[in-house]
Amino acid sequence: MNLAIFFEPLNEDVFATFNKPRTLGAYTSRFVSKLPDWRGADIALIGINETRGRHTAALEPEESLAPARAVREKLYSLTKGAGRCQLVDLGNLRPGITLEDTCLRLKEIVEILISHNTIPVIIGGSHDLEYGQYLGYEHLNRAVNMVTVDSSVDMTEDTDAAPNRKQLRQILMHEPNYLFSLGQIGYQSYLVEPEVMATLEKLHFEAFRVGEVHRNLQEMEPVVRVADLLTFDISAIRHQDAPGYEPANPFGLTGEEACQLCWYAGLNDNLTSLGIYEYQPEQDERNITAMTIATMIWYFIEGFYHRKNELNFSSRQFTRYAVAFHDNPNRMVFYKSKQSEKWWMEVEPLSAGDKGSRVIPCSYEDYLQATKGEVPNRWILTQARIG
Repeated sequence: MNLAIFFEPLNEDVFATFNKPRTLGAYTSRFVSKLPDWRGADIALIGINETRGRHTAALEPEESLAPARAVREKLYSLTKGAGRCQLVDLGNLRPGITLEDTCLRLKEIVEILISHNTIPVIIGGSHDLEYGQYLGYEHLNRAVNMVTVDSSVDMTEDTDAAPNRKQLRQILMHEPNYLFSLGQIGYQSYLVEPEVMATLEKLHFEAFRVGEVHRNLQEMEPVVRVADLLTFDISAIRHQDAPGYEPANPFGLTGEEACQLCWYAGLNDNLTSLGIYEYQPEQDERNITAMTIATMIWYFIEGFYHRKNELNFSSRQFTRYAVAFHDNPNRMVFYKSKQSEKWWMEVEPLSAGDKGSRVIPCSYEDYLQATKGEVPNRWILTQARIG
């Protein structure tokens, strides 16, 4: 398929100066007159100017205000890390006649790219477009895991609400249902309806308040490590570090914490797409948010090139630990990587047996909890979903 029909090429006059040696700009093949060879690339950048999901008028922003442009300028100027780097920039996705059309276009692009082992990194647009990103996994015919970083939980039942306030409900209601787990990171209780949190709890999904992230950022690593796709709403970052969104929020993640989460995402062997949404350049004084997003993407790219391919738990690269419980004949099995020292645990369905069991990411704290005779909450939630 000729992907060029979906994209608007970049203005090379704008980006030609961002080709200094050893910068990411010099290692990124861009769509100017001819679409670059995306099949040979590890990561593909995609800009989106679609904003109708915020209930704003269908607008065609000036090139100077396109969300991805400011991010590209900052990203291209960053120094490339050590080792290989195969990036392409496909330009900006052409919006559809309707918001739904744009969503379906994004679905098709994500599906094609991940089918060829190229990771799409989506920049800009309203957060409801994560629905299109999620739909790109439907062809896999297997359950997928999703993690979203957001200050709110976009599952309102208000029919008059903007699309970017209810896309998670769309995902949960989508048929066929192939969502196995959803992790919500960085929400703020005063922005979320109690009924929404009750729904997440009923579905056995994990949710972490921003305060929990501040207290122990490392505990978010196994949450991110389980994801097939990650979406990031810029409103999750405090206004001081990312002023390019509205309404302003003085509380949230720091820019450093956002970069750390993207580093975790890059390291995740299973993760095949990243979406960063809700950036509004007209609100971005001195392009601070553009720099924050560019640095987040830089850390994601660096993480990707440090992946360990830790997926075969029967190999010698893992140490196996079996934890016995005094009042239960069953044992809980953990795996520790000899390379990265990361932990996983095996979860069996309620009807014990090998069929249907899963090995999921966990933390060292989960292992310590099991050695004390306590069942980790992550194990309980996963068993409830597979049982």
